Amino acid sequence: MNTLPLFHTGFEIIESPDLKHGRKNADFGQGFYLSPNKEFCRRWARTQKGRRTFLNSYELDLHDLNVREFARDEEWFDYIFSNRSFQPDQIIADVIIGPIANDTIYDTWGIITSGLLKKEIAFPLLCLGKSYIQAVIKTEKAKAALHFKGAEELSEEDVLAYQKTLKEEEQHFQEQFAALLEKLTAAKN
Repeated sequence: MNTLPLFHTGFEIIESPDLKHGRKNADFGQGFYLSPNKEFCRRWARTQKGRRTFLNSYELDLHDLNVREFARDEEWFDYIFSNRSFQPDQIIADVIIGPIANDTIYDTWGIITSGLLKKEIAFPLLCLGKSYIQAVIKTEKAKAALHFKGAEELSEEDVLAYQKTLKEEEQHFQEQFAALLEKLTAAKN
C-alpha cells in the first residue's frame, strides 16, 4: 500500500493542516489527527450555531515516510499514557497509525486516566469495545505527503443522525465498561 485515504471533520475546509494545533497530551502526541474510517469521522462531526461542518478528504503518500503502527497492546498503552502525562515523545516517526483510545471516543468518567487504577485494570478497560484507527501527521515531511482531495459539507440533520448513532454505541460501551470494571476490581479483592 503506497497511499492511504484519510478523513477529518471540523468547521473548516483544511487544505493545509497546522501540525502544532492539536493537543500535546493527545493519544499520539501533538500533530494533525485523521482517520482512514470515513464513517467514524462522520460520527465524530459536531454542529455549532453559525458554522458549517465539513468532512475533509485526503490521500497520504506513504512512500519515503517513517510510519509507526500500533496495535492495542501494552506498548500502545504505555505510549498513550506517556503522552497524556506530557512526557517527551520517545517515538520518532513522520506518521503514527493506531487505535484510538476508547476514553477519547466515549465517556469513561475519567476512571481510566485518574491514576487510581493499576495498569492491569486500566489496560483491559482501555482496550474494551470496537477499535477505530487514527493516523497522526507528526512532521512537515508527512504534511507535504498529505494531499487534500476535497471537502463535503455535512448537513445539521446528518450530523445529528451520526451523533445519535455514536450515542447509542456509547450507551452499549458504558454497560460493557461498568461490567468489566466490576469484574476486574472484584478479581483484585
